[in-house]
Amino acid sequence: MKRLVVLGGGESGTGAAILAKVKGFDVFLSDKGKIGDSYIEMLEKWEIPYESGTHTEELILNADEIVKSPGIPDSAPLIRKIKEKGINIISEIEFAGRYDSAKKICITGSNGKTTTTSLIYYLLQQAGLNVGLGGNIGKSYAYQVATCHHDIYVLEISSFQLDNMYDFKADIAIITNITPDHLDRYDHKMENYVKAKFRITRNMSSDDCFIFCSDDEITINHLNDIVIKAKKLPFSQKQEVKQGAFIKDERMIIKYNDNECDIYLQELALGGKHNIYNSMAAAIAGKVMDISNDTIRKSLSSFQAVEHRLEKVLSIKDVLYINDSKATNVDAAWYALECQTRPVVWIVGGTDKGNDYAPLVPLAKEKVKAMICMGIDNEKFHSSFKDIVPEIIDVTSAEEAVKTASRLASAGDVVLLSPCCASFDLFKNYEDRGKKFKNAVRNL
Repeated sequence: MKRLVVLGGGESGTGAAILAKVKGFDVFLSDKGKIGDSYIEMLEKWEIPYESGTHTEELILNADEIVKSPGIPDSAPLIRKIKEKGINIISEIEFAGRYDSAKKICITGSNGKTTTTSLIYYLLQQAGLNVGLGGNIGKSYAYQVATCHHDIYVLEISSFQLDNMYDFKADIAIITNITPDHLDRYDHKMENYVKAKFRITRNMSSDDCFIFCSDDEITINHLNDIVIKAKKLPFSQKQEVKQGAFIKDERMIIKYNDNECDIYLQELALGGKHNIYNSMAAAIAGKVMDISNDTIRKSLSSFQAVEHRLEKVLSIKDVLYINDSKATNVDAAWYALECQTRPVVWIVGGTDKGNDYAPLVPLAKEKVKAMICMGIDNEKFHSSFKDIVPEIIDVTSAEEAVKTASRLASAGDVVLLSPCCASFDLFKNYEDRGKKFKNAVRNL
């Protein structure tokens, strides 16, 4: 019996372990941190041996293959030992793909991938298709492959998940955009990060489709250097394209083969230039999947915003509170500020990933009346914005941030949580940060 060890006991790892059990592996799961109660319950239900709070090397280094959760960096000492022993390391996506024959629509990018993934999933649901949602969102892809059947999967895939993906193949691959992010995991080299993103196009054939933003300079520059066999379908707000999507006369126009669909921009459910891009990518995927124009239009106009992404929480005394906790990099925060029409009290902070805040300075100067830094180390925000934003205040909790914001905000303002940073200094993840922010707003 082949021995498979899973490192990491979160959504991804637990799902991979269950799939391994179903497929008859001698499986063992190890997590150096504390495994959540819900995942322990799942592991025990499936009678999967596990350990929590430690890594027992003799139980790991005897594996035939290892599934590594995306949060574990290659620099971790245990990973180095595994590599020295020549044990193959793969991602949950790679592992699950071995046992799945469904059509796969895969989305990556620095920003917009969750919204685009959710949009496509919603669109296909509205068309009545048997579709699953997974990857970096929803239930683990591996868990779904183990326990149910879908004809199609829509998968949000991060660069960390792509790093250990080799034979997996997308039928439709989407790169929303590429901006500097997670550079601490890529030796602070942009080229390494870009290459990681483009791994989503591995193994694609001429029967497949690659959807990308032709307005994104980094994507285009790299696209010219590699061979992609898939049919290329760009989307652009700056120029017309023969195949793909573009803007003309306040309409989004989608062309695929001999088919054409259009929708007025004012009818789109999601506002802001960034969401036009997300809607374009989703609409092209819909056309490739042969979804009717009517369903595409209805879906793009009725979709509800993703939680933690420019999510309107409450309006209190004419101050609007917006949760954009998923904005974990500079570009995402730029989009959030760009679409604000009211004076902004801006809540930022968290674990810095080598960010350059210079692109945010013009918007901050124009729109931000006060900044609240919610993090352990806020020095970089202070040095970047001290001459730009009139008032900068440090806090150490979501509750303190919201109370401070309510004091600083006046009627007609917006309080925007758009942190620019990862959440791991004060919070478990961006969801935890967003939920604590929303609870604090509701308790004002």
